[in-house]
Amino acid sequence: MKMCWRKLAELIERYILLRNQSLMIKLCVFASFLVIFPVLSVGIISYNRSSVELENELRQSSRQVIDQVETHIEYYLQDFEITSLKIINSPELSSLLKSQSLENEDKKKLIESTRNTLKAAEYSRADISNITILLGNNQVIDTLGMRNFYPATKMKEEYWYSSVPLNGMSMLVTRKLTLENNEQPVISLVRRLYNPRTLLPVGLLIIDINFRRIEEISNKVTISENGYFFILDANGHYVYHPDYSKLGKLVEYKQLSKLKTEGSRTEILENERKDFVTYTFSRNLGWRFLTAVPYRDLTGGMIQIEKTISLTILVSLIIAYMIGFGFATSIIRPIRRLQHFMKEVEIGNLEGRVQVDSNDEIGQLTAGFNNTVEKLSDLLEEVYVSKLKEAEMSLKQKEVELKMLQSQMNPHFLYNSLETIRGMALEENQENIATISYSLGKLLRYNLNNHSSTVCLREEINFCEAYLRIQKFRFEDRVEYVFDIPKWAMNLKVVKFSLQPLVENCFVHGYGPNTRKIKIVISVFRHTESSFVMSIVDNGKGIQESILEEIKKRMDQKTTTMNGKNIGILNVHQRIHYLFGSEYGITIQNKHGSGTEVLIHLPILDNHEEGERV
Repeated sequence: MKMCWRKLAELIERYILLRNQSLMIKLCVFASFLVIFPVLSVGIISYNRSSVELENELRQSSRQVIDQVETHIEYYLQDFEITSLKIINSPELSSLLKSQSLENEDKKKLIESTRNTLKAAEYSRADISNITILLGNNQVIDTLGMRNFYPATKMKEEYWYSSVPLNGMSMLVTRKLTLENNEQPVISLVRRLYNPRTLLPVGLLIIDINFRRIEEISNKVTISENGYFFILDANGHYVYHPDYSKLGKLVEYKQLSKLKTEGSRTEILENERKDFVTYTFSRNLGWRFLTAVPYRDLTGGMIQIEKTISLTILVSLIIAYMIGFGFATSIIRPIRRLQHFMKEVEIGNLEGRVQVDSNDEIGQLTAGFNNTVEKLSDLLEEVYVSKLKEAEMSLKQKEVELKMLQSQMNPHFLYNSLETIRGMALEENQENIATISYSLGKLLRYNLNNHSSTVCLREEINFCEAYLRIQKFRFEDRVEYVFDIPKWAMNLKVVKFSLQPLVENCFVHGYGPNTRKIKIVISVFRHTESSFVMSIVDNGKGIQESILEEIKKRMDQKTTTMNGKNIGILNVHQRIHYLFGSEYGITIQNKHGSGTEVLIHLPILDNHEEGERV
């Protein structure tokens, strides 16, 4: 849990508090927040409140308009109800409906009288386009006569025909009159006709009302520039629409065909324009009166408010940045000067000083840093520089001394001369002389070709063995040597020319009056996990105690001279100290009885460590 809180705190510091960003960015970002948040909060609240008020105002005004339109159209269509009742109750139509047993001549007279009655009713109102009586025997009486190019009998195939009420109530539908040159959309009031004697349905009365008056009413509905008014019947067919091609067709939006039939409501129509629809239901007519306004028109004022708020935020930010830039610069400039000077101090430039322009916290910090740098400069001048020079001189002195010590071991034979001697000896069949010359040449080549301070133990053994072969010719059977070197030690790093000087001491100090044969044993064994020991043991007379004490004293004093004597032991010991440290080196002692034992203590190094030390 603590780890989660720690990570959360780290994320807040990095991405919200801008921990790793420059001070200028932090000031700009925080200043922006101080401007944006208050203005944005006021803008959002104002925008939301304004949009709510605008929507409420539009809903209220739309409902008022629709209620007025509904009232006007209901009163308007009720007049046609009265007209239809007058026609049905006229003597001519009543006689016609009873005339099933009349002769043809009498029936023709009744039809003409009925047509005249229909024409009289049509002439009484300019908004009636046609009145039709469709009897059960497909007999048609209308006021258009030959001008009607749509057979009345086809009305039986239209969608509304089967829905005409059987209780004598009227029904309003939208259809089109087909005239000679055009089609005229009309609202048809349809009512069933009954035989007054049998009370059986014998036909339909259809009064076609043109849209003149309804258009006048609809044009007064000014919702918005792009809004429009339309009417749907109970089955979802268009009764009225500004686009006459939709009249009588089923509404294309399922959302509108499933509207509730109570009260006034508003809906957002999910069409291309995203219309804001307000509607009300007329129980008297069974119609829905609707107004549709594009939502973008409704939000036009809100968009203006949004632009105003955005412009205000932009102007406020510009002013804030202009004012804040100067303020931030006055803070950042001395900090950047101090930062630049600190980088100069990091690379060792302690000469310059930072200009102090104020006495505030930044000015006091700058002055304190100047004093610190000045004291640091003096301290480095007194201590650091002198110590550095001293260390550098010491290193150079050690390097010179190491080269001098190593140079003492350089052979003074001429390799080419030895090769010449070897060739001459081979010509004279002098194998011993040739072997000695070859061994000496091998010693010289080892010295000349390898300039490294350390070599692997295998090379040092080969060099020492070549030296012992030469001594073998000198002392013949009076010398014997044995190498006891394990395989794991062959590649270990040792100091160059470390075995031969110590083996040479076996001949210098080993022979005495009673010495008949010297045996030299050279072996290697592990001392610790990180070190090993090379042992050179002989069975000679040993080193005199006074000389041995003098050697040990010189080794402790780290001097390389002892009147020209025993320089080999001191030389090797000093080089081991220089290369591997004072914890390694040579120990020498006389054995109990006879002989001398020399131990060389060295570290076990891998190639990387050896390379660093060399």
